[in-house]
Amino acid sequence: MLPEGIDINAINQMSAQSMVGHLGIEFIECTTDHLTAKMPVNEKTIQPFGLLHGGASVALAETLGSVASNLLLEKGQMAVGLEINANHLRPAREGFVIGKATPIHVGRKTHVWSIEISDQNDKMICVSRLTIAIIDKK
Repeated sequence: MLPEGIDINAINQMSAQSMVGHLGIEFIECTTDHLTAKMPVNEKTIQPFGLLHGGASVALAETLGSVASNLLLEKGQMAVGLEINANHLRPAREGFVIGKATPIHVGRKTHVWSIEISDQNDKMICVSRLTIAIIDKK
């Protein structure tokens, strides 16, 4: 489904000067089935009580789904988030989390992604569903 031969370094460089880079999100794998990235659990991603902020998890989820959708588009199109939900299942306090986006639906005007976020011990932290609108670039 996702194209082969994606340059992960290019995606990371493109994202460096955005919120993605500020949060320390790093893309680590792209296969035809999924896109994966990791994010540190640190002073930029925790809430005041020392736990991974739910908003940081949602930012990771939307980043993964949006980038994955953009990898599928034709020239002149772009992917934008339309709706996202997230269930925060357990806290993360240190280390990093890994998000994995897999497609549920890839249509002409919408894409739907499932994003699972786990800690470094492979325990599920958050599960999210993202709906993407495909629009023409202006």
